[in-house]
Amino acid sequence: MFLSMYLVTVLGNLLIILAVRSDSHLHTPMYFFLSNLSLADICMGTTTIPKMLVNIQTQDQSISYTGCLSQVCFVLIFGGLENFLLAVMAYHRFVAICHPLRYTVIMNPCLCVLLLLLCLLLSIVHGLLHTLMVLQLSFCIDLEIPHFFCELFQVIKLACSDIFINNILVYLVSIMFFGLPLCGIIFSYTKLSPLF
Repeated sequence: MFLSMYLVTVLGNLLIILAVRSDSHLHTPMYFFLSNLSLADICMGTTTIPKMLVNIQTQDQSISYTGCLSQVCFVLIFGGLENFLLAVMAYHRFVAICHPLRYTVIMNPCLCVLLLLLCLLLSIVHGLLHTLMVLQLSFCIDLEIPHFFCELFQVIKLACSDIFINNILVYLVSIMFFGLPLCGIIFSYTKLSPLF
């Protein structure tokens, strides 16, 4: 069941990427960002679902500490990338609707690539920041997490050392890395709503 859903997700996203790459009419900023969002979605699913499928097959419901940290890092990177790409796509729609005559000048291919690289850089910084902060913690027990999926808060709660800085960092970075793109999306849609 899960394998079939995973394959449908991967194949659907691959079809989007292949359609955009193969049709020259789709070589526009909107489809450029959409294909990158599809790639991020493939990577996000691939971060967790294969481990879950192995756990179901072997009846082992645990993940190692290094596997857990890797999973946390990649989930934060690809989740953040999806979030930033959605904000960039909202900005793209805002420019296309509110500034149609200057659209091609504003949303040129160079800017699109720079926006994608900025999204990727911010999401990598986000993932590595939390992962490196968790590496600073000390743990009293042998770390075998009893889940197929690792979440940042689960790992932090297992620490014996002081987790105050980690908790503050999680909340501050979450506000910054998820609140700001959300504000950008809301701002672009509030500018669009009077037009309809």
